[in-house]
Amino acid sequence: MNPVLSQEEIDALMEGMKTGQINVAEIEEKEQPKVKSYDFRRPIRLSKEYVSTLNMVFEEYAKTAGNLLTTQLRSNVSLELKSIEQVSFDEFLHSVPRFTMMGMFHADPQPGIQIVELNPQICFQLIEILCGSSEERVFSEEVTKDYFTEIELAILEDVIRQFGVAFQNAWRDIVPLEVNMDSMEHNSQMIQAISPNEPVTLITFVIEMMGNSSFMNLCIPYVFFETLLDKLSLRNWFHSGKGTDASDQDQLTKNIQGVRLDLEVTLGKTQISLDNFLQLELGDIIPLEEKINDPLVLSIEKQPYYLVKPGIIENKMAVEVLEDIGGNQEE
Repeated sequence: MNPVLSQEEIDALMEGMKTGQINVAEIEEKEQPKVKSYDFRRPIRLSKEYVSTLNMVFEEYAKTAGNLLTTQLRSNVSLELKSIEQVSFDEFLHSVPRFTMMGMFHADPQPGIQIVELNPQICFQLIEILCGSSEERVFSEEVTKDYFTEIELAILEDVIRQFGVAFQNAWRDIVPLEVNMDSMEHNSQMIQAISPNEPVTLITFVIEMMGNSSFMNLCIPYVFFETLLDKLSLRNWFHSGKGTDASDQDQLTKNIQGVRLDLEVTLGKTQISLDNFLQLELGDIIPLEEKINDPLVLSIEKQPYYLVKPGIIENKMAVEVLEDIGGNQEE
């Protein structure tokens, strides 16, 4: 487009402005630069791509933490990722109750601390379950306490540590971490380890246990992610271009060789009526469909792989492999 107007175009423009056909105010408004408001108290540092990667990381975290708590409590516990937000640390503190349970961790070699926040209701339920209370008692009594005893804190410490283990496992495919718990605090206003205006990532989970649900928060400062931004890229994560070398193959082979398999040898099969089954007595003989000189079938993980011959070695039953049938034939 030619930015230079001809004399005819200039005359037409001036005439339009005089007659009102051209609105000068609208033209000036369109020429104003588009300005997007920015709240410096809530700086957004992580792009949508990085947040998408964090979704996958913390979905794995939720699954791992749920399995660890299920094993510890001997009762089904599940965690579900609900949201990932970027806020200031001050906003996080104002979003949680003053009396709550916070476990603080550090993950070497990454800087900063991570905070796991559990509300008192779920904490007292965990204590009741670990102390052997029944379901009915755990959820029939309202929690009115506003403090934790020394014994209760000791019980909760073992539970809170499981979240650190889950955090370490969730990041193992991106960066190796060594997560340790620093302390526990039940007054949110007493935490001074992070500046109020520092940007943090707030990950919220729903924890379900014995038919009841509650919220759990995980607070991570931005400095933790600062040196990991290139690794949080989906493209770099899934298409890093790293090929497998001999050491990887050797390790994979070593891991596979340690897998335990179930082996079964079938002597034979037959069918009898329910009436005959109910009348079975000691000493009764049940004829099988196979002949005594037929080879038996050895199955690995329910799949037939070999024909074998039975025998005895050192007073133990044993079989000798006769033929490989490949694992694809029916018994």
